[in-house]
Amino acid sequence: MRTSIRTAGAVTLAAALLATACSSTEPKTAAGRTAPVELGDVKLVSYRGCDDMLAGLRAATAENVGPWGIGGPAVMYAEARSLASDAAAKSGSGAPEHSTTNTHEAGVDEPDLVKTDGERVVVVNRGVLRVVDAATRKVTGTLRLVDAEQAWVPADLLVSGDRALVLFSGGGIIPYGATAKRAASPGPRYVLVDLSGKPKVIGSLTPDGAHVDARMVGSTVRVVVRSQPRIEFPDPGPDLSENERTRRNAEIVAKAPIEAWLPKYELTTADGVTSDRTVDCGQVSHPAEYTGTSMLTVHSLDLSQTLAETSPISVAADGDTVYGTGSSLYVASNPRWWWPRPVDLPIVEDAPATSEPSDSATVTAVPGTSTGAPDSAPTAAPSLTPNAASTLTPTPAVTPASVSNAEPAPSLLPEPPASPVPDPSVTGATPPSDPAAPTVASPTPVPATTPEQPPEETEVHRFDITAAGAPRYVASGKVSGRLLNQYSLSEHEGHLRVATTSTNGQDSSSAVYVLDADTLAKTGEVGGLGRGERIYSVRFIGPVGYVVTFKQVDPLYTLDLRDPAAPRKTGELKITGYSAYLHPAGDGRLIGVGQEASEQGRTLGTQVSLFDVSDPANPRRLSQMFQKDSGSEAEWDPHAFLYWARTGMAVLPLSSWGGSEPTNGTALVLRIDDSAVTRTGTISHPRPKPVENTRFAAYDPGIRRSVVIGESLWTVSDLGLKVSDMKDLADQAWIPFS
Repeated sequence: MRTSIRTAGAVTLAAALLATACSSTEPKTAAGRTAPVELGDVKLVSYRGCDDMLAGLRAATAENVGPWGIGGPAVMYAEARSLASDAAAKSGSGAPEHSTTNTHEAGVDEPDLVKTDGERVVVVNRGVLRVVDAATRKVTGTLRLVDAEQAWVPADLLVSGDRALVLFSGGGIIPYGATAKRAASPGPRYVLVDLSGKPKVIGSLTPDGAHVDARMVGSTVRVVVRSQPRIEFPDPGPDLSENERTRRNAEIVAKAPIEAWLPKYELTTADGVTSDRTVDCGQVSHPAEYTGTSMLTVHSLDLSQTLAETSPISVAADGDTVYGTGSSLYVASNPRWWWPRPVDLPIVEDAPATSEPSDSATVTAVPGTSTGAPDSAPTAAPSLTPNAASTLTPTPAVTPASVSNAEPAPSLLPEPPASPVPDPSVTGATPPSDPAAPTVASPTPVPATTPEQPPEETEVHRFDITAAGAPRYVASGKVSGRLLNQYSLSEHEGHLRVATTSTNGQDSSSAVYVLDADTLAKTGEVGGLGRGERIYSVRFIGPVGYVVTFKQVDPLYTLDLRDPAAPRKTGELKITGYSAYLHPAGDGRLIGVGQEASEQGRTLGTQVSLFDVSDPANPRRLSQMFQKDSGSEAEWDPHAFLYWARTGMAVLPLSSWGGSEPTNGTALVLRIDDSAVTRTGTISHPRPKPVENTRFAAYDPGIRRSVVIGESLWTVSDLGLKVSDMKDLADQAWIPFS
């Protein structure tokens, strides 16, 4: 499941930017364009209308199209996760004490595959939603949402009262029972379910694009979708050079109608009536610099209401990492991976703009697709073609393009957050007076050049969310380097702490910057952490920070952040292996979950460490549990980690491969006290039965989540729920998903 942790801040970014750009209360310029909002070096402005929008998007996209269309060579990366916090809840309705989803901040819920309020457990599994009564331990409701052939589609849940939103993040989804009625959607699907009686679907949202992420505050869910221009690039054959392919593709972009960019979506009501809708030009805004190859759309859904409208707003921008508090949302945009690739710049003429959407558009390719590309190329990667001295379009410098939100297989070695393939910075010409009629380029080809690598910087935007409705933009700032995930950000007493890793060739080092939360201007910094290494985990707890870097050994740094103007490193602990996730465990104690490693940096298996950080100048490891030849989902998805502070119980999924075949289906249960990590035992679920007429068993991902309700530990796998006694792990019930 995703997390990606790519994120809900994208929701806030788009909502806040568009609120400031399109609000009727904003001052207007003489030309009728909304006055731009200053975001440091970033501005967001609205389009004058569909003509202005079409001209700008054509020009920006043409600068970023490549020989394979809007795409490029495949890049493999692991998805970074950043979702965790100790979670416990008590219900005023008399429900027993229970755990909740392990989220980054209390009060901001995140999608996951299981939810509980202490009285019932709601699970989405292989396309089926199930409701289980916690007292009787019986399934009280079952609702199949997709056909059995599509059970592989990843899905998560958000629940508010008697409403559940099921988020199918993959494309090609066909509603259950509707195979013969409608074609599969190319994008995600969000299904609203009524849980007050027998579970039933009461609405759905099907955007045309790729799922980014969602967050829920109260009963309101904001869903973020990224879309690409629906432009078809015919295959010209294998004999053309990449330059000629790029030139022809740029000509196609120059003739594309406005429909190619406007985000589309379907809404289905409780009575099954489906309507096709398009985001209006007036609801789309853009930064002064943008690529035209990605559109971010925010849909708002109040789970307590009917799904009649989602009030979508769009921005020609992207978002990577989000961190939220009860009063602020921070959205950070990581630098894109980059490498130089000189090419000759194609020269094309732009076509007249088609000012209004029409129903007869001829540009109908699925978003993110291109023809003539290698089969392995991702459909949403940006062009690798640098345009060093563009005379092609009338737009200013363009930011890198985004990629599709495909979910890669996780790696036991945590990688940097999933980032798009980089696109070198490009420079555009001065805009003409008429945006719908860009200047025709000179016929003289521009010589091939090799651009310089742009600075590796992370932009951070802060939004105030204390009031109802759209967030209020507060400030923007910029720091050097690249974030790992949302744990790299932390607000404390009026300041934002930001941890990044900067690379220069083969050299790298990390730093923590302290910014004034009101202006995001730099107040102080401490650098020189982990030279030659990169950050593997970060945790800020009050005025103290903890940073883990790794290459061959794992330095755990402690930072004194009490003086924002003079943050300093106070301690360092060098041990083998690394912690991919850090979790607070009471006064002066810190839990680390990751991998043990040899002195040469070779990973050996899952380790859980307990650190004494009561003396910031002298951090110590008190205890370690090590399981050779193993890995845990908690290393890349902290949703899978449960820490029940009242008893010191910690639970995490464990997969081992020491024998002849991998061993799944176990949950490792630990007891962590003030001085030691002790192995309590493991919980196993039944193995899948062999597939009929074969010797092979169905794929078994094993136990993935754990939940506490009262004095019982519930574990979740694809096969069912097991209820165990928390004290001795004795079986209490098995609830199969069959």
